[in-house]
Amino acid sequence: MRKPLIAVLMTSAFVSMTYSLQAQAADLIQVYQQALANDAQYASARAALSAGMERVPQGLAGLLPQISASGSNTRGNQEQIVQNNGGNKITSPSVNVRTNAYNLTLAQPLFRWDRWETYQQSKLAQAIAEAQFAQVQQDLITRVAQAYFDVLSAQDNLGATQAQKVATTEQLASAKRNFEVGTQTITDTHEAQAAYDLVVAQEFAAINDLANKRSALQTIIGEAPTTLAPMRTGVVISAPEPAAVEPWVSSAEEQNYGVVTAQFNVESAKRDIGRNRAGHYPTVDLIANAGHTYSSGGGNGNGNNNNAIGVQWSIPIFSGFAVTSKVRESIALENKARNDLETARRTASQGARQAFLGVNSGLAQVKALEAAEVSSKSALESNQLGYQVGVRINIDVLNAQKQLFSTQKDLSKARYDTIMNGLRLKAAAGTLKETDLMPVNALLDK
Repeated sequence: MRKPLIAVLMTSAFVSMTYSLQAQAADLIQVYQQALANDAQYASARAALSAGMERVPQGLAGLLPQISASGSNTRGNQEQIVQNNGGNKITSPSVNVRTNAYNLTLAQPLFRWDRWETYQQSKLAQAIAEAQFAQVQQDLITRVAQAYFDVLSAQDNLGATQAQKVATTEQLASAKRNFEVGTQTITDTHEAQAAYDLVVAQEFAAINDLANKRSALQTIIGEAPTTLAPMRTGVVISAPEPAAVEPWVSSAEEQNYGVVTAQFNVESAKRDIGRNRAGHYPTVDLIANAGHTYSSGGGNGNGNNNNAIGVQWSIPIFSGFAVTSKVRESIALENKARNDLETARRTASQGARQAFLGVNSGLAQVKALEAAEVSSKSALESNQLGYQVGVRINIDVLNAQKQLFSTQKDLSKARYDTIMNGLRLKAAAGTLKETDLMPVNALLDK
């Protein structure tokens, strides 16, 4: 007796899921750890953060004392020319003269408003660098998860296509046998052959798609991915908590890292206005100087010590309207930063709403497709039985097979999309962390 077709389909699908022959399958956490070590975008962001952390010491330097030392050592000839009473010039013999000089200067700013604003801006620049790095961390989580599930989805599609190929092959063989004994027409054979040729073409496309998805994952983790742990059968995906969209939107408008970065940019633009207005303000510095000069020549030498301390001030009077123009420019840039902030808030709000709706609609879609899968299996079994007793034709069985495999593909994709929308919802709200991968990883068959 032949093995039941459903058993053949499920066995083939299981075999196709073991795409690689490695003994140990890598789960999502392991793949994420590889990405942390090898992803070029993440490494670039980490370097940018290190550079941004240096902005505060640079800004503070403008408020701290500046100490400089200078000196010189010169040697030359000196001739003295005198005029006598008769009007004749008399030149004294040339004398070698050597001069040594050094000078030590300390300048401590007492009032420089532009440098104070620059220091405050440096703190904001560091905060912006930290927020941007946090955004890249979130992006890495979603990129890794998306690439991981893209590979699983491609494997599911290939497995379903190969299972459909097995079923279509058996149906084609059955149509040929029935035609040979005269119980069916050649039309059934042609229909089965057409279905077989189509699924072969789909198999080639599925193999190519899987190779592309694995290549995309390799770009992130820096090496060819091993076997990936698949999704467990019949997993239950959790609904978002809280279950209302308003808290998610509120969090996105305040905590989303794009919004946080835009807020810091507004504050920096305000400081830039004050820094440019300081072009009209006086500057006051404490100056201390210590110097020594020594000259020798003709057997004689003399030296001078110069020590001084005091306050040096400067008041700008007119700079060709440059300062006024810079102030107007900085005010316009502040308006731009405020509008960019509003855009970031609206974008974050929209992203949170879309992801929230995506999770809830995905959960409903998964539930409906699970019921559709059960119905499709029952319909296929009924059509197979009807085909055997002669109340169904070959095309009915082929259509039922196609419907089952299409439903299975849609179901696996709906599960992956729902999980990804859950991660994107947390990312939009600015709360996505590495630990959020743990419950997702628990859904995998490790």
